[in-house]
Amino acid sequence: MPRKSFVRNRIRGIGIAFRGAFLLVKTESSIQIQVVIAALVTAAGFYFEITAIEWILQILAIALVLGVEGLNTAIEKMSDYTQPEFDDKIGFIKDVSAGAVMWVSMAAVIVGLIIYIPKIF
Repeated sequence: MPRKSFVRNRIRGIGIAFRGAFLLVKTESSIQIQVVIAALVTAAGFYFEITAIEWILQILAIALVLGVEGLNTAIEKMSDYTQPEFDDKIGFIKDVSAGAVMWVSMAAVIVGLIIYIPKIF
């Protein structure tokens, strides 16, 4: 019986994760833009017939940007919930969180340039 409970809990957890991902895409404009960019880059991957390693790097870059953006959104929402008024400490936390998104986004752009510049030119 405990095994069945474990499996049910995992399936339920996956459902919750999908709901969270859907909520991100539905409600957050930054994620919506990043999903469109991810779709365009994925289409480019098919068009330019990138290698398996390039696909792996591209998928990891996309997942990293979307994942960190999701965490950034959660941090911002939690910060706003716990401290609705302006607070320097909350502002610092939100800035650092946004900075993390910037770092992974810059790395993803570099990965994209490394993959696509030689194919375009």
